Amino acid sequence: MGRAMTSPEGIVPTEAHVPFDMADAATAVVDAVGTVVGWTAATERLLGYPAAEVLNKPASMLLASPEDAVTAQGIAEQCRDQGSWGGLVTLRHRSGRLVEVGLRLTGVSPSSEFCGRSCWLVSAIDLSKIPTWALSGSLLEAFLVRSPIGMAVLSPDLRYVWMNDTLERYGGVPRDQRLGRRMADSLPGLDTAALEAQMRKVLDSGKPVIDYEYRGWTMADPYREHAYSTSFFRLDNADGHPVGVCYMGMDVTDRWRARERLALLNEAGTKIGSTLDVMRTSQELAEFAVPRLADFVTVDLLESVLNGAEPIATRHKTLPAFRRAGQASIHKGTPESIASLGDPISISQASPFACCFFSGEAVLDPVMDASVAAWTGDDPARAQRVREFGMRSLMVVPICARGTILGVASFVRSRHPDPFEEDDLLLAEELVARAALCVDNARRYTREHTAALALQRNLMPHNLPGSPCLEVASRYLPTDVRHGVGGDWFDVIPLSGARVALVVGDVVGHGINAAAGMGRLRTAVHTLADMDLPPEELLAHLDDLIIRLGEERAGDQDVSASLLGATFLYAVYDPVTRRCTMARAGHPAPAIVAPDGEVTFPSLPAGPPLGLGSLPFESAELELPEGSLIALYTDGLIETCDQDIDVGLARLSNALAQPGLPLEDLCSTVIDALLTRPPSDDVALLLARTHSLSPGHVASWDLPTDPAVVASARSLAVRQLAEWGLDELMTTSELIVSELVTNAIRHGTGPIRLRLIRHDVLICEVADASNTSPRLRHPRTTDEGGRGLFLVAQLTRRWGTRYTEGGKLIWAEQDLPAPA
Repeated sequence: MGRAMTSPEGIVPTEAHVPFDMADAATAVVDAVGTVVGWTAATERLLGYPAAEVLNKPASMLLASPEDAVTAQGIAEQCRDQGSWGGLVTLRHRSGRLVEVGLRLTGVSPSSEFCGRSCWLVSAIDLSKIPTWALSGSLLEAFLVRSPIGMAVLSPDLRYVWMNDTLERYGGVPRDQRLGRRMADSLPGLDTAALEAQMRKVLDSGKPVIDYEYRGWTMADPYREHAYSTSFFRLDNADGHPVGVCYMGMDVTDRWRARERLALLNEAGTKIGSTLDVMRTSQELAEFAVPRLADFVTVDLLESVLNGAEPIATRHKTLPAFRRAGQASIHKGTPESIASLGDPISISQASPFACCFFSGEAVLDPVMDASVAAWTGDDPARAQRVREFGMRSLMVVPICARGTILGVASFVRSRHPDPFEEDDLLLAEELVARAALCVDNARRYTREHTAALALQRNLMPHNLPGSPCLEVASRYLPTDVRHGVGGDWFDVIPLSGARVALVVGDVVGHGINAAAGMGRLRTAVHTLADMDLPPEELLAHLDDLIIRLGEERAGDQDVSASLLGATFLYAVYDPVTRRCTMARAGHPAPAIVAPDGEVTFPSLPAGPPLGLGSLPFESAELELPEGSLIALYTDGLIETCDQDIDVGLARLSNALAQPGLPLEDLCSTVIDALLTRPPSDDVALLLARTHSLSPGHVASWDLPTDPAVVASARSLAVRQLAEWGLDELMTTSELIVSELVTNAIRHGTGPIRLRLIRHDVLICEVADASNTSPRLRHPRTTDEGGRGLFLVAQLTRRWGTRYTEGGKLIWAEQDLPAPA
């Protein structure tokens, strides 16, 4: 067994001399009781019996004589004991002549094809067609040498003693350099230690190892990894002692690569498209393909795609603007690239990139010989990188989703020894196709997110109105891309009498519907605030409005859901009294920071969220010292998935306890302290530092309900304006005071109170104990009255009425004269 098997003449048979082909063997199937249950055309040619004449009949009818039945019984017993049998048998042709055959019986497992019976596969070869030298025993040896399966026999110390031509071809090492040596001495590219461990296990146990798969490089193909499936069997002598081990192997590289590609595509489904971000998805595609498929990958998308806009539906002869959206390399820092992420890309019109985009079909350039100049164009930097890193194989694949090209992905090999093949291109196209859907979904979400964010930002106040009595600062942080923009909002609304309303709210849900719902609520709040309603009444009106809107839009679940359950907080600060009145609808209570830095969360009546209409709303009134801080916020600031709300409130309290910090800096400090990761919900924060109006800015007088007091009221107002240096406003103020006091005397009830407030405007207020509501009208020429409020409206900046606990109050504002 240590030498190659030869014929008696000493000649190894060539392909033309192979005595038979196993594909030509006559085959039949016999069940356990000897009945023929399977018959092939080759068997019919050998014995002349058609299938109809032998199926379901005893196989003994094919024997040459009845005496051979005894021999057949012995063969059957040996098959049952050893699992197979082989030898020479004489059969009778249908014409009566005898046929000498080489017979092989092998057991097969029960199958539905033969009714689930245990069967034997019978293979027969006509010996009359075999040369004389083959009948001497070299028939089997010649078959083994020329077998398409690699075979070898190793001694107990695991040295080669025989191998066939196929195994010699697999290894790429001549037979005479391997016989007598160990595997490690001639096959350094394989894990020979693992292979020898399998063979030792077979020698020790006697149990064969079937289909052991491994990979490696051989001298036959040193630049390409191959996969092999190998089985190991122990060889025993007649006494049952092991004399060696035989192994048979097949090159299953194609099967292995197909399996690897399938596993790669399955893995790509979990690695690409993990977010709804276009740039991140493109980068995930590039990083996944390196080094699994290529050494350098770039992903370039249309500029419109990165902005969330619809890509161009048609491709003209002029390339649109592209930007680098993703890139990866086997080299750290991606030195092959001439652009950074987000940079515009210059592309030659004749390059494979352009051809791919215009045609919409992938381009494969295995060796990059003729296309290098077209690819690099007039860009010397790109040409230099191609030469420097040895780029030698290229694939360019269009990123196409829903019939529209979004961009182009380029795959390059430099270190990898093998050029790209058609199978690699198919794999790249499949990867890009999967990534393209993720990119398009991210683009669509980016468009919706951008539209919702733009809508929300347009609906939010751009510049919060400042006041000498109230410093304000704010922050709004939209949620991350995965959750979408929400409906959080805040506002600062100037009210009459130098008062200011502070507002914060949170609409349920995310996206455009939530932003639109927030805009509707903000408009409603401004309208109700202009009516100077107390906080609890304003919330009640807002609750009724949402219930009515929900009934009107009952069929529109998105709109109804965004409004129903919204939370809201409304606070009114009066700088004259330093009192702040608050009411809330299911919203977190504000934080109050005293001038010394002590932080408290006042216990306000909670109230149900808006739209439920189940419980009434209540307000609470606090007196705030000069320099106090009010912090209004939404739950996205203090609630996260990994912390309790109490933890968030404690962290907020610690961040706010810095009374001397400017408000803008304090806003940044709070955001940095509480948001250590991208928020999962919108965050709105409104900080307001309160100041009071000094007594020198407010003057008030109680007046009797006597018509003669009107003149006195005018005199009091004129003297106060002279004291304030507002001589320019004396004439108009006299007329305003006269008309308002006259109306209070004529239509109201006493007592009457006149108050002047010098703020950023001059405010004149006249209060009485009635609840009558004056209204503006255009008097006719024949009317004797009705012109008083009309004149007031013409002379003032604005005017209005608000109701108080003791009655009503009419107010009017005038702009202060510009300073000299």
